[in-house]
Amino acid sequence: MKKQTLLTLFALLCLWPAAADEGMWLPSLISARIDDMRAKGFRLTAEEIYSINRASMKDAVVLFDGGCTGELVSAEGLLLTNHHCGYDAIQRHSTVEHDYLTHGFWARSRAEELPNKGLNVRFLVRMEEVTDRIAAGETPEEIIARAEAEGAGYKASVEQMYYGDQQFLFIYEQFDDVRLVAAPPSSIGKFGGDTDNWIWPRHTGDFSIFRIYASKENKPAAYSPDNVPYRPKKHFTISTRGFREGDFTMIYGFPGNTQEYILSDAAEYIATQSDPAKIAIRDGRLDIIARAQESDPALRIHYAAKHAAIANAWKKWQGEVLGLNRMKTVAAKQEQEQAFARENPRGEELLREMKAEYARITTPYFAREITLETLRALPAKYSAEERAETVFPARRETERALFRWLFGEYARRCPVQYQVPAFLDGAAANGSPEAFAEKVFEEVWAGGETPLADSLRSGSKRMLDHISWLLGTDRLRNLISNRLNTLYREYVHELRETWPERPFYPDANLTLRVAYGAIAGYEYADGEYHKPQTTLDGIIAKDNPEIYDYDIPQSLRDLYASKEYGRWGVEVDGRRTVPVCFLASNHTTGGNSGSPVLNADGELIGINFDRTWRSTMSDIAFDPAICRNIAVDIRYVLFVVDRIGGAGYLLKEMRIK
Repeated sequence: MKKQTLLTLFALLCLWPAAADEGMWLPSLISARIDDMRAKGFRLTAEEIYSINRASMKDAVVLFDGGCTGELVSAEGLLLTNHHCGYDAIQRHSTVEHDYLTHGFWARSRAEELPNKGLNVRFLVRMEEVTDRIAAGETPEEIIARAEAEGAGYKASVEQMYYGDQQFLFIYEQFDDVRLVAAPPSSIGKFGGDTDNWIWPRHTGDFSIFRIYASKENKPAAYSPDNVPYRPKKHFTISTRGFREGDFTMIYGFPGNTQEYILSDAAEYIATQSDPAKIAIRDGRLDIIARAQESDPALRIHYAAKHAAIANAWKKWQGEVLGLNRMKTVAAKQEQEQAFARENPRGEELLREMKAEYARITTPYFAREITLETLRALPAKYSAEERAETVFPARRETERALFRWLFGEYARRCPVQYQVPAFLDGAAANGSPEAFAEKVFEEVWAGGETPLADSLRSGSKRMLDHISWLLGTDRLRNLISNRLNTLYREYVHELRETWPERPFYPDANLTLRVAYGAIAGYEYADGEYHKPQTTLDGIIAKDNPEIYDYDIPQSLRDLYASKEYGRWGVEVDGRRTVPVCFLASNHTTGGNSGSPVLNADGELIGINFDRTWRSTMSDIAFDPAICRNIAVDIRYVLFVVDRIGGAGYLLKEMRIK
């Protein structure tokens, strides 16, 4: 009996972070992980990853545009990130006459590089724990003000780890002159579109190239023609030697949001209530937009970024639900909670308090999610250009259909006690939510005064504020409240005290992290093993000129036919081809898009851009057997730059092995 109990406890402990390749580790504390990293093949030191006294890897990594990651690959500020991270910038420069989304963009000189208003990158200067300073009475605002006064262009934030059990100061240097250098055609950079999104095998050349500019003193500066390419402290060497399954990999980036320590109550809410509702709402939005895009090339460009933004989370949520159900995550977490209650003297009472708080907040939080997905997803006004029938003759009906759909979904799904009074009155007076939507839409589209829309927007804002008041916080990316956050702080602290042998890592919060693992395929289904590498042959197999997302450039077809791949060709199973994408077991999430994938020597071998569909639940529960990140092979990036873009001059800036 005792032996069985110990085995059960061990099995449960294996579900707590961090097992196998799980984990998103703070770089300033990476020395605690370096022995494990080196045991798995890493050949560098902790100080080469993170140092404030010398140039280190952190100085070659940036937070790109506030939500992605980028990496420096030259001594002249050249930066790689994902195509989808640069998508908004590429779209803003695109017109029907100069359709950079479809045809790509390749600056032939520095003078042709395109500035991007509002786009910035941030380098981490340093991070330090300030838990004791705050406990001693210093406020986060005071700490931030002192930090930002240290240097021009410095931005700082104090971020909570383990729900505030520890707090860290992050100091960044922000550069605001970031210019577009190159982007492949969308048929490469977004190859497969939404159909292939989150899917393996993958054949997407998801990259774009920017350059950071600075003052002549190499300091942050607003855009100016007099600015010069930034000279980084560190940039990555690129390895084209290839790799084998099992080789060490490391990701250095800014993961956005995970919830690894949530109770079964929250996991059940996500799997059975939140995700299914949001998926259904976005089903309708995507269907309406897709029909418009198919009808008009101008509308295809106009809605491209919006469609991609809506579809990304929509498909992720579907995989998340499947993964949570497959892993039986709710039941597994319930078992974990029972083990904690047995092992920790405070455990049973603490869990009871947390579950009571979940019962109190779930309905208003769900109302908040539905409101954001419906009423708050609609535009408050349209520009004169958007309303011009000669420019977008079918856009009016598309926008009308979106209003009707989202008003109807709000009425059907938002708990009535949290519906905006102006909405309830308007729907009743007009006979239905859809009829009221028509009236509001015509008012907004007219471009004049919008009293109905204004009352809905102000009413929904008041309702959202009321829900935030009920929950005691406006930091509501996840199902949480101020009270629950306090309880989680104690809960995670007690977890770490109860099982000190387990290496717990803080949830992702868009701060710089290290994740490491290996090149790895996985068993997708019984008897079906997915290899970790794809090649150009797979692109050709999917090529279809009749489908926009699969219509590759003719130049790529010609190169495949001639096999003139230059230095980028490799031998695979006796055939000459080009590597395209690969899988690894690194723990990633949103924000890791664009992150450098590094080998055991810290050399760049790929750019992270996605996870497999069956991995999307890794924000909540990581399964080392199947959780895989997807990266574009750096050899394919260089091949496209050189042979498709004809921009081989860019390669001369890079250090390539």
